[in-house]
Amino acid sequence: MKRKVSKRFKKLLESSKDSKILEVGDAIKKIKANCTTKFIESIDASFKLNLKQKKEEINLRTSIKLPHGNGKKIRVAVLCEENKIKDAKEGGADIAGNDILIDDITSGKINFDKLVATPAMMPKMGKLGKILGPKGLMPNPKLGTVTNNVKSVTESLKTGLIEIKTDKDGNLAASIGKKNFNDINIKENYNALKEAILKERPANIKGNFILSAFLTSTMGTSYKLKLGK
Repeated sequence: MKRKVSKRFKKLLESSKDSKILEVGDAIKKIKANCTTKFIESIDASFKLNLKQKKEEINLRTSIKLPHGNGKKIRVAVLCEENKIKDAKEGGADIAGNDILIDDITSGKINFDKLVATPAMMPKMGKLGKILGPKGLMPNPKLGTVTNNVKSVTESLKTGLIEIKTDKDGNLAASIGKKNFNDINIKENYNALKEAILKERPANIKGNFILSAFLTSTMGTSYKLKLGK
C-alpha cells in the first residue's frame, strides 16, 4: 500500500531538494522555517558512527548533560532508603520510595520515564530486570542512575541529562531542543552532543569516527551537516 504524503510535506520536500551540506546554524534556520505544524516540534540530531570493525562490533552508550536541556518533561522515579526520600523529592523526583515502588513496578504500574536507584536498593532490583530491561529503564552505574547522590542526579535528569546510545547499525539520534528554542541554544546543544560522542571514540577505530550528521524536526525534512575537523 502506497503511503500518502501530505501537501505540507510535499512542499517541504520541494523546498529542501536542492539543499547542499549545511553549517549547523544554517540548517537550524531552515528547519525552524519548516516547522509549520500546529504543535511545537522537537529538533533532532542524528549521527552515523564508524563502529563496525572487521573483528568486532562496538556499541556506544553514555549520558550527556545538554547545556540548555531538550525541552522535554520527564517523570523521574527514585528507588531509595527512607532517609533519602526527602533528598529525592528536593531534587524534583515525581516518585520516591522503596518497597511500595517495587510492588508498583512488579504489578506493571510504571508512571515514570527514568528510574534512579541507590546502591543499597540494587539487590532488590533483580526481579525487576525482566520488566524494566526491555523498556530501557533499568538503573545503570555507568550512566549515573545508580547513586547515593539522588538529589543531584534527579536534578540533572529533570534539567537536561540524557542517555544516548547507538542502534545495531551504528546510528545515534537525540532530541536537542524545540522550535521555540533560540538558534544559539540549539547550536550549543548540538555541539555538546557532538563533543560527547567524539570523547567516546574507541582507541582502535581507524578513520573518521562520525561519518555523517543530520538535523531534522519532528514532522520536517532532514538536512545533512558539515562536520568540520
